[in-house]
Amino acid sequence: MNMQTHIGAGGALMAALIDRTATIGVIGLGYVGFPLALAAAKAGFRTIGFDINEARVVDISQKRQVIKYIPAEASAEAIDAGRLLATCDFDRLAEADAILICVPTPLTRHREPDLSYVQKTTTAIAERLRAGQLIVLESTTYPGTTAEIVKPILDEAGRRSGLVDGQDFFIAFSPEREDPGNAQFATATIPKVVGADHPQALALADALYRQLVVSTVPVSSAATAEAVKLTENIFRAVNIALVNELKGVYAAMGVDVWEVIDAAKTKPFGFMPFYPGPGLGGHCIPIDPFYLTWKAREFGIETRFINLAGEINAQMPLLVVDKLRLALDQASGRGLNGTSILMIGAAYKKNVDDIRESPALALMEMLEQAGAKVAFFDPLVPVIPMTREHSALAGRASIDLTSATVAVHDAVLIVTDHDEIDYDLIVANARLIVDTRNACARRSLTHPRLFKA
Repeated sequence: MNMQTHIGAGGALMAALIDRTATIGVIGLGYVGFPLALAAAKAGFRTIGFDINEARVVDISQKRQVIKYIPAEASAEAIDAGRLLATCDFDRLAEADAILICVPTPLTRHREPDLSYVQKTTTAIAERLRAGQLIVLESTTYPGTTAEIVKPILDEAGRRSGLVDGQDFFIAFSPEREDPGNAQFATATIPKVVGADHPQALALADALYRQLVVSTVPVSSAATAEAVKLTENIFRAVNIALVNELKGVYAAMGVDVWEVIDAAKTKPFGFMPFYPGPGLGGHCIPIDPFYLTWKAREFGIETRFINLAGEINAQMPLLVVDKLRLALDQASGRGLNGTSILMIGAAYKKNVDDIRESPALALMEMLEQAGAKVAFFDPLVPVIPMTREHSALAGRASIDLTSATVAVHDAVLIVTDHDEIDYDLIVANARLIVDTRNACARRSLTHPRLFKA
């Protein structure tokens, strides 16, 4: 595409986006970037996916399934049609007319934002920046990141090559809204929020995503779009904390919180169901609230409500361990030391193979520190991969779920309620069950030593 025509870089890019002749680059082929790349390819765009993980690039290139809920046929069709290419060669960023950044934004050990992936990725783009490119950050972060981190790096590259933001290249923010494993909503069916600090950048980002998803929601600035994403996840974190607290209160009163929620959600207005669990997991909800908490301190504001929700959610694994210890004591007069526990589930939520921030990993380590021997079964996680906070568990393999493997353990702890797990087999053979997901009751299964946690 020749960007030196009289219509200017923005006009030529707009035309290419509308007629879908533009090349889309997606950096990061994980749970966000890979579905986005597929959506772009399916929409008819030539799409290049970039990742530093050579194994992931090889798997995609060889048409293997890389995410459990995305069939291999989806990527194979796009690859065979010449619309999708996966590569580790970041020099090919120069080919992309629109570059979408989908890299991790974790927390440091001190619970502060780690934007190193965003910075390194933006630097890689800056080294290859050319006229007529749209750069969109999708990674969840605090309001101001696009303006304070991404823009200065690109501006410096632009000064060296005579390119001007808003005239020659364009910057926007559009938060990812993936819900891994949700069969009802996929990338293309979820409305996309877009924000930018330059009107033409906003128009270009809006034009791009209108080709990819069902609808767009333009907002007035990149910071507003960044705040939208944080608000969505903080809303979930706070409400999950609320039902986690209610679980303990109602349990003390002999009331089943799951029954309460199921009845309350029949109200057609004014109530939205959230459910308790063994702790928060995934890349978003356990992390994103702390991004706003950290940024708010810059303005002298303490996010007390968010902090309290974080404290409640963080203590849930401890409460599960206490419940398991109490259940063992009531059932056999034994505590955790020397007992064998079969943990059901390692993924952070049902029907996904994602173990990021999974409470199962924390529970496994806590139980073993208390002297228990822990095995796990997860049909979607055959081996625990390396993680930053639970490296000692890397390489631990899932056992088979059989009558014998269930019966040999002193207790079964249900942490992740995948649909394909044989709960009838568990109930028929377990000596004791502690269910953190209400999985047995939802299936009308009963057991003489079934405890809810």
